Amino acid sequence: MATLDDFRNKEFLDQITILNEISGSKAPEALPELVELLKKPVGDTSIDYMVVNALNAVLSNNPDKAIEGLNDAHEGYQILCIRVVGEYAIQGAAQKLVELASSETDQDRLMEVLTSLARIGDDSALPVFRSFLTHEDAFIQSSCIEALGKLHDPESVEQFKSMILDSEAPDRFEVCDLTTWKAVDALAAYGTDETIDFLVQKLHHKNPTVRRIITDVLVDIGSVCVPPLMNAFEEGDTDTKILTANVLGFLRDRAGADGLVAAFDKGLADDENVRYAVYEALGRIGSMKGLICLVDGLSETEELILMAVIGGLERHVNPGMLSTLTTLITKTDEQAERLAKAIISSRATSIFRALYENQSAAEILINTLIESKDTEILDDFRTALTEIGGEQAEKDIARLPQLGAGARKALAADDSRSMCAMHRAILTDLGFEPYMAANGEEAYEFIEQDVDFDVIITDMNMPIMDGMELVSKVRNTPGYEDVPIIMVTTESEADQQNLASKAGVSAFITKPFKPDDLKNKILEMTE
Repeated sequence: MATLDDFRNKEFLDQITILNEISGSKAPEALPELVELLKKPVGDTSIDYMVVNALNAVLSNNPDKAIEGLNDAHEGYQILCIRVVGEYAIQGAAQKLVELASSETDQDRLMEVLTSLARIGDDSALPVFRSFLTHEDAFIQSSCIEALGKLHDPESVEQFKSMILDSEAPDRFEVCDLTTWKAVDALAAYGTDETIDFLVQKLHHKNPTVRRIITDVLVDIGSVCVPPLMNAFEEGDTDTKILTANVLGFLRDRAGADGLVAAFDKGLADDENVRYAVYEALGRIGSMKGLICLVDGLSETEELILMAVIGGLERHVNPGMLSTLTTLITKTDEQAERLAKAIISSRATSIFRALYENQSAAEILINTLIESKDTEILDDFRTALTEIGGEQAEKDIARLPQLGAGARKALAADDSRSMCAMHRAILTDLGFEPYMAANGEEAYEFIEQDVDFDVIITDMNMPIMDGMELVSKVRNTPGYEDVPIIMVTTESEADQQNLASKAGVSAFITKPFKPDDLKNKILEMTE
């Protein structure tokens, strides 16, 4: 075994070799001299760092020594031992850590102790974690919330609920603080009927970021959330119905689709916003009952809702649906025109390929496609026609216009496929080159790539990064202080729009809307 004798006088490379050997062997005999080197460093940053690594390795293999080190008077060594017992979940250290936490006054050291206690996961630490739930430091408080959630502490459930309820107070709801976020995660960690029901009830929290976090945890929990979500859909207001339908769509559980269809049949989706959300959810799930409901939705006349129907059917093309759609689109009436436009705008190339076999349907679709001003849409369908092949397809390809990129650029963010398709159609009609994103994070990546936008359109409620977060980041980006931002939302409460206005939103459009409404708003903001 490598020796630490006369270590300080050895050559640099020899010192590295010795410490590497000790780290590999984890030999307990080296511990006293390593501790001495820690307390009285060599002075070379690289060597001193390797001493710490070697100590960590040795202590990990000698838990009694690590626990003993928790009482050491040397602060650096004590902190190292605190980290080691946590990193390797040394159960015998829990009681000593509890004692340290109860008497510690330095917040940084307290955080170290609590972090290790949380990693060990011993129930003996529950009283300590509870005692810091009201600590003035948000990080300490949040660490304890997280630990209690992982340990499924029954005594903390009501306190976590209260934290979330209190976060909706008039002077607090505008910001999602760390403790609220952790309280949501903690309740999700329990996964009980009680905690899931509560999270579903708070799905329409006043803060958009909290709404996103609750949506994410419900999706992570999975199918057990379907019954309480359906109860909330049936009993909730319009905003709640929309949000629960969205979550049910993300869950992709057939029971959720069956529940939405049943609610639809009861007349609980008469509101256009709700109907739009239900169609989007059914398209994501793809159950038999859901597809039948989507086929019935081919009679919808509102452009945006019809695009949600087509977008859903595009994911689940089948002969029965194609037969119905062929019949409808070859009637050459106003509804046939709407359907053709929805297929093209939604970039429903699978449906297009199937309908193209019918000469009348093909002619209607090609005539609609020729009117498009979107280069990406034209390229998608040009590719589809190339794959179809044949003399007629070649003639139709020749009829398609060749377009250049728009002079101005616009960014649109929405997690809805049909809504993004609508934005594309509107923006290209106005001569913009559209950049599309499924959430705020994707949208902001374009800005980080130094793309200069003349207008930004964003949804409020989106996964990963919601519209409020996106707006805040954009407004804090040099050069984007005055770029028009239009928020498209289903939110009906005035305080939500007030919150968005404070963040920097320039104007609002409420879903579902007619294309001309958004066109006029864009022109108003950019001319």
